[in-house]
Amino acid sequence: MMGGGMMGIHGFGGMGLFGGWIGLILNLAILVGVVVLIVWAVKRFTSGSASASGQTAREIAQARYARGEITRDQYQQLLQDLS
Repeated sequence: MMGGGMMGIHGFGGMGLFGGWIGLILNLAILVGVVVLIVWAVKRFTSGSASASGQTAREIAQARYARGEITRDQYQQLLQDLS
């Protein structure tokens, strides 16, 4: 019996020569996506705590006050609570 089998007549599959390139690109995209996801997860879960960044509670309160996230009264209350 003469037939090309699953690879077709020329041996490149149903999509021809470009099918291999498309598969390669898709595999690389999946690999890059997995690596980016792992890097994102590691950064998110390792830098989430204040102790990991080396800042004290007083320094965090001062930075939040400087950025305008808390009012002067809230800042003073935080400092009083920390003392």
